[in-house]
Amino acid sequence: MTVTNQAVPDEVLSKEFLSQFKTEANVSKFLKQLHAQMLEKMFEGEMDVHLGYEENSVSWNNSGNSRNGKYPKKIQTEHGESVISIPRDRNGEFEPIVVLKHESRGLSIEKLVISLYAKCMSLSDIEEEMRELYEIELSTSAISVITNKVNQAALEWQNRPLDPVYLIVWMDGIVFKVRDNGKIINKTVYLCVGLKQNSLKEVLGMCVGKMESSAFWMGVLTDLKARGVQDILITCTDKLNGFTDTIRSMFPQSFTQICVVHQIRNSCKYVVYKDKKEFAADMKNIYNAPNKEAAVMELDNWEKKWGGKYPYAILSWRNNWDDLTVFFQFPLEIRRIIYTTNLIENLNGKIRKYTKSKISFLSDDAVKKTVYLSLMEIEKKWTMPISNWVLIMNQFMLIFEDRIQI
Repeated sequence: MTVTNQAVPDEVLSKEFLSQFKTEANVSKFLKQLHAQMLEKMFEGEMDVHLGYEENSVSWNNSGNSRNGKYPKKIQTEHGESVISIPRDRNGEFEPIVVLKHESRGLSIEKLVISLYAKCMSLSDIEEEMRELYEIELSTSAISVITNKVNQAALEWQNRPLDPVYLIVWMDGIVFKVRDNGKIINKTVYLCVGLKQNSLKEVLGMCVGKMESSAFWMGVLTDLKARGVQDILITCTDKLNGFTDTIRSMFPQSFTQICVVHQIRNSCKYVVYKDKKEFAADMKNIYNAPNKEAAVMELDNWEKKWGGKYPYAILSWRNNWDDLTVFFQFPLEIRRIIYTTNLIENLNGKIRKYTKSKISFLSDDAVKKTVYLSLMEIEKKWTMPISNWVLIMNQFMLIFEDRIQI
């Protein structure tokens, strides 16, 4: 690895130029200003690459995106603290690399490579980007060594100890195209997200590419137990094969809620377009009912209206009724958290944003590395507690007083 390093020309360091510096403090102040200006120029170069055109170019009319002012950011350098201006784009997609988001220090070659890799750039693309944008010569083999460090970090993360109790655990999957034995096939990354007693969310782990079965989910839950999880108060999942029964065998005290949003989506799958809006509005009366008894009445009314035309949708609700209506046993504030896997679907959407440029992956390891890096970026923003948390936590403690230790 070599970094371009040119000597400063003598004409730049002329006596006239140097005469303005009387003390080392003067030199340090100048270098701080110069460092800030250089970073800002590099940001502008990154923005040019991101938008696909240079500032003030006529090409901006066709790009679908444009510059949208700047915002200040404090950074720490060897010359002290500086405030630099970072450009914004109108779509809110620009993420600077010279000084990464949530970082206060400048360019780190390793962090830069990993950040580019997290955006699903190939090793050759990263090599070209480093050369053209930052004038850094870095071979693909050196880049591979850096990105392989992600595997070790992901392994340590996957095996880290977990809390003994989680209030809620959501589980769902996201599908990627992966090369396997010369063929590109769909593989699923299954994610577990837990709600902690401090109101914050945590991705507990991920598993790639195995077929859903009781044995598979037994392995997932056994892994959680081995890493320290003793109790899960409530689980929320899609109706995955064998999952509900497996949860009950591993965590027999857990309440198991099937995701209502998945049920709605599945119910509407075979409804003709002209009926969908009214059909969904009538179905909403079921899960928005004040209690389970009222929900049964709404289900009966819904069946009278639509059962003749769409009997399969009603049968699906009837067959899964007990697992679909677990949330009615809890106060309204807790219901809103547990009856849907929207939280994990939102997570999946953010992962898609990071991986949208990748059509397919070369291996399971490539998927794991990319999803892991995406999760690390996403979790940095999981800093806000759930609304009304004090009330919600008090409700949890009243309902599960013998299972929660504060």
